[in-house]
Amino acid sequence: MFSTVFTEMFGIRHPITCGGMTGVGTAELIAAVAEAGALGFLTALTQPTPEALAAEIDRCRELTDLPFGVNLTILPTIRPVPYDEYRRAICESGVKVVETAGSNPAPHLPDFKRAGVKVIHKATSVRHARSAQAAGVDVISIDGFECAGHPGEDDLPGLVLIPAAARALEIPVIASGGIADGRGPGGRARPGRQRSQHGHPVHGDRRSAHPPERQGPDCRQ
Repeated sequence: MFSTVFTEMFGIRHPITCGGMTGVGTAELIAAVAEAGALGFLTALTQPTPEALAAEIDRCRELTDLPFGVNLTILPTIRPVPYDEYRRAICESGVKVVETAGSNPAPHLPDFKRAGVKVIHKATSVRHARSAQAAGVDVISIDGFECAGHPGEDDLPGLVLIPAAARALEIPVIASGGIADGRGPGGRARPGRQRSQHGHPVHGDRRSAHPPERQGPDCRQ
């Protein structure tokens, strides 16, 4: 068990998160992450409608009474996504932490703040992280080029990007991207970096939505 600004802010036992993963971040996996003492995020857009997201949040609460959050990834799409309705579903659900990614979170912040929701914004560059900090997010998750999903356009690895972000920002920073085991967070647990984010180590947990041949050990081990 570690005590950091991040663990105290979100009421968790370990400074580790399972960030949003499309198609995988469902109630079974995220409840298991919460039970293990970390902070997991249901992926809003894995659910086909805002109503389905509200139901998935309720289902996660049936599996754990520990903190968890919701990821809202904001990206250009051919078919418009009702982001305002997804945001409303999150606020009305009573979830108290959201991970935003993909685009500027500023248009969503007023509603989240009114609902008492803390916002973690995922950024892939220092300039975008500073912009999100100025907009009022509570925490930055800084993703090195090793991350899965959307690594940005600067091709900077975490060992360069993460310390640069920690120096430039005044709010807590999450080290994210390419962290596979305890040696990764240990090497990055320096002042200003209060936690680490893991995707692939829990990606294959038996409660994920992956087929059995891609599943591995229990994420609580």
